[in-house]
Amino acid sequence: METIRLTASQALIRYLTQQFIDIDGQQTPVFGGTFAIFGHGNVAGIGEALYKHRDGFPTYRAHNEQGMAHSAIAFAKQQKRQRMMMCTTSIGPGALNMVTAAGLAHANRLPVLFVVGDTFANRTPDPVLQQIECFGDPTISVNDCFKPVSRYFDRFVRPEQLITSLPMAIQTLLDPANCGPVTLAFPQDVQAEAYDYPVSFFAETLHKIRRPGIETAELNQTLEMLSKSQRPLIIAGGGVQYSRATDVLSEFAESYGIPVAETQAGKGSLPWNHPMSVGAIGVTGTTAANQLAKEADLILAIGSRLQDFTTQSRTFIDASKPIIQINVGHSDAVKHGAHPFHADAKTAIESLHTALCNTREVNSGWTDRIATLNRQWHATYDEVTRPPEKGLPSDAQVLGALKRQTDATDVIVCAAGGLPGELHKLWRCDDISSYHVEYGFSCMGYEVAGGLGVKLADKHREVFVVVGDGSYMMMNSELATSVMLGAKVIVILLDNRGFGCINRLQKATGNKPFNNLFNDCLSQQGTPGIDFAAHAKSMGADSEKVSTIEELEQAIVRAKKATNSYLIAIDTDPDISTPNGDAWWDVAIPQVSDVNEVKSAQKMYVQAKSKQPY
Repeated sequence: METIRLTASQALIRYLTQQFIDIDGQQTPVFGGTFAIFGHGNVAGIGEALYKHRDGFPTYRAHNEQGMAHSAIAFAKQQKRQRMMMCTTSIGPGALNMVTAAGLAHANRLPVLFVVGDTFANRTPDPVLQQIECFGDPTISVNDCFKPVSRYFDRFVRPEQLITSLPMAIQTLLDPANCGPVTLAFPQDVQAEAYDYPVSFFAETLHKIRRPGIETAELNQTLEMLSKSQRPLIIAGGGVQYSRATDVLSEFAESYGIPVAETQAGKGSLPWNHPMSVGAIGVTGTTAANQLAKEADLILAIGSRLQDFTTQSRTFIDASKPIIQINVGHSDAVKHGAHPFHADAKTAIESLHTALCNTREVNSGWTDRIATLNRQWHATYDEVTRPPEKGLPSDAQVLGALKRQTDATDVIVCAAGGLPGELHKLWRCDDISSYHVEYGFSCMGYEVAGGLGVKLADKHREVFVVVGDGSYMMMNSELATSVMLGAKVIVILLDNRGFGCINRLQKATGNKPFNNLFNDCLSQQGTPGIDFAAHAKSMGADSEKVSTIEELEQAIVRAKKATNSYLIAIDTDPDISTPNGDAWWDVAIPQVSDVNEVKSAQKMYVQAKSKQPY
C-alpha cells in the first residue's frame, strides 16, 4: 500500500481539499475555505497546514470567534447547505466563543466544521495555558461544551484516527436529515504528530446530496387525505429551500389551488405575488396565512420542524385538523401527532403531483377566499410601510423604503429582535435566495457577521444587513473584516435606543418598562448617545446618519453605488410594531403579583391557554 507521511494537521487539510460536490452537474469544492483565529493551541500545527494550502483552501482572518462562526454558518445557509466552511481556534476562550454559534447551527440544521485546539493528549504540559482542570475526569476540556450542540463530535488522540473519523464528519455535514455542526477537538501535540497515511485516503471524492426514497404506504395515505380535503394549506419550511423544491412547489400549489404559507426558513419559496402565496405564518405571520390556517381542514407541512412560532404555540392544531409532515427527519415528521411522510421535499411533491395527475379539482371557493385575504393583507402592507407624516419612523416604514430601493436579487439579512417579525410579515421576496433571516436561534449579533458570510457565498448579489442598535452593539467586528476582504455589505441600522422588541413584550405582559430601553436602565450618565456612523467609519466603512425616510432612500442609492461596506443609521420609534396577524404566543405570566396590570395579563393568559390543546 502506497503511503505518504504527513502530520495530522496536514492530513486534515489535504483531505478537506479533496472533497467535492455535484451541484446541477457542476463539480465544486465542498469547502469554501476556513475562518481562523490562531492561538498557541492551533497556530503551529493547523496554521502550518493551512499556509501550505492557502491558494486552494483560503484562510480568512476574523476579529471575533463567534462572529467568524456566524459568517461560516451564513455561507452554508446561502449555499442551501451544499457547501460550507471550516472554523479553527485555539483551546480555551477561543473555542468557547464558538459554542453559541454551534447552538445556532444546530437549531437551524446548518453545516459548519469546527476544528478546535485541545489540551495535550500526552498530558506532559499539564495544566497547559487555558486548560480547565476537572480533577474527577482529566479527559474533559472546555471543548466538551460542544457535545450538546454538535451533530458529530470527536477528539483525536492519535493521528491515524482521522482515517475513520473524517468520512463520518463529511457524511454528517452533507446528510439532509442529520445536517448540522461537526466539532473535531484536536490536541495540539497530535496536530504536529506524523503518520504514514494511505495515499488512497486523499483521493478526490465527489459527493451528491441524497434524496431519501418514497414509502408507498405513506404516499398513498397522503393522497387519500388530500382527496378528502376541501381546504388544505401548505406550510413551506426550510426543507423546501434546501431540497431546491421551490419550482415544483409553485407548480403543485397552482395546479390544485392550495395556498402556501411560509416559515422563516421557508420564506421566499414562492414569489410574494404568486396567486397561491399567502405569506408568513405563525406568531410573526400575516392575517391572511393565519386566518387560512384556522379555516383549513388539512395542514400539509413540507420541510418544517413546526416550532412554536409557526404553530402559534399549537393554537391552530386540533384533532379536527389533521397534519401531514413531509420531512427527511424522522423526529420532525412525527411532531404534533402528524401523519409522517418521510421523504425529501422535492421528491415527495413530484410524487404527489404525478399520482394526482391533475385529477384533483380546484375548490374555487377556497381560491376566492385566498385572493380576498391576500388583497386585505396587501392593503395593510401599503398602509404600514407608507412614510410617516410626522415623528420617528417605524421599523415597517424603514423596510418599505428599503424595498422600494432594492433589486429583486438583493439579499436581506437579519436575526433577532423585532425586525425578523416585521421582515417575516412584510418583506416581499421576488427571488428564492433573497431572504436570509436566522430565527431558529434568534441570536443577537449574527447580523453583520452573517451578512459577510452571505457576501462570500454569493459575491454578485448586493447584501443588506438590517439590524437594531442592541444587536449591533453585541457584535459588529466583522464589519471591519468585510472591509478588509473587500466583501461589501450595506448595514441599515435602526436605532431605537435599547432593546425595543423585548420592551414591547415586557409591557404587553403587564410589566413596567425596565432595563430594556436606555431611558429605563440604571445609569449614572443619562441616556447614552452612540454615534454609530462614526463607529462604522472608524472600522473603515463608509457611513452616514439620516433623519427621514426620504433621506434614507437617497442614502440607499448612494450605498449601492459605493464599492466599500456602508452603514446607514436612522432613529426609529421603539413602540410601534405591525399587528401580529391575530396570532397568540405562549409567554408565561406570573400567577402571583401585586401589580394590577400583571394580574390582568394573567387572566387573559389563562383564557388564551384554554385554546391550546394538551
